[in-house]
Amino acid sequence: MTIDPNTRATSAVPKGVRDASEWALRLLIIGLGLYVAARAISAMSEIVVPVIVGILLCALLEPITRRLATRLPRGAAAAITVLGTLAIIGGLMTFIGSQFSAQLDDIVDQSLEGIDQIRAWIRDTFHITDSQFSEYIQKARDSLSGSGNLGETATKAGLTATHVLAGFFISMFALFFFLFEGKAIWAWLVRLFPRSARAKVASSGQIAWGQLQAFCRATILVAAADATGIGLGALILGVPFASGIALLVFLGAFVPVIGALLSGLIAVMLALVAKGPITALIMLGVVIGVQQIESHVLQPFLLGRAVRVHPLAVILSIAAGVILWGIVGALIAVPVAAVVNAVSNHLLADSTPAPDDADDLLTPAEEASVDRDVKAAEDQAAESS
Repeated sequence: MTIDPNTRATSAVPKGVRDASEWALRLLIIGLGLYVAARAISAMSEIVVPVIVGILLCALLEPITRRLATRLPRGAAAAITVLGTLAIIGGLMTFIGSQFSAQLDDIVDQSLEGIDQIRAWIRDTFHITDSQFSEYIQKARDSLSGSGNLGETATKAGLTATHVLAGFFISMFALFFFLFEGKAIWAWLVRLFPRSARAKVASSGQIAWGQLQAFCRATILVAAADATGIGLGALILGVPFASGIALLVFLGAFVPVIGALLSGLIAVMLALVAKGPITALIMLGVVIGVQQIESHVLQPFLLGRAVRVHPLAVILSIAAGVILWGIVGALIAVPVAAVVNAVSNHLLADSTPAPDDADDLLTPAEEASVDRDVKAAEDQAAESS
């Protein structure tokens, strides 16, 4: 008895269950791969995070280097850009330090007066005597001091500061080479992929780079607007250290949606301690007003048009970034989401089916275009060096 080879045995498993199991298996493999990659990145976070920061800074500063390179060698233009960035950062820190030193006595006096006002309000509102108030404060101090080994905490703080300093220098070092030989580095990365995939990789890289630059430009404008509004509000209300508040809001605004709000709450706390609850409520109104302008005017017209990421995706990305990498994760969450969204749309847009015998092949024109781009980047790097 012969069996027809074209005859297929009937499976007892329904087709829907088979499809679901195949999807589940593939999703498990993908999830395992992502987990391994995340663990590897986490293990090398002291290198990966500074490099990511360097990439973001490069996206922001590359136009400056490109303009300088029209008059100077590429290496000199990159060095001037990095040194200028360091000079600006150092100048801002020096200015803030001098302002803080000059206002320190006034801040202490106003803080003591504000604490007395807050203490009197708590005592009159909740009918707490001075002895009970002092007892509660002492219990809080004892709980804080007994919550852990202070020496161990100080050691961890010292190690963290050392890691931050080392990461800063790695970021600056990476920034210089990204500005100097960024095209050559990208060309080398493109050559690591099979020739059939280089066209897609190169075009995806251009789209990702455009998204990063658009994000950085829009974020700078939004951060400057937030810092100006909240800083002027603090200055008008007489809140101490208004210049430091403005700088803190500017830096915090690089975390979309929540950054400027959280840093603005520090201004509210300073206003509460130094000026009392009425001034603090007015300062809170200023912070909320600036945030409303940002959310309904600046974000839709600037950041929304630049990266085109849904607000829900922004919130979820920031939450995931905080869980994975803390403050740094919150900083890079939105640009990563914007890049992933743009590149995914680009890769999925080309739905033209390829012939069965021509899978993974480029047309001669596409192959020649990729080779020309790679060769031009290498020649430019050679001339710059």
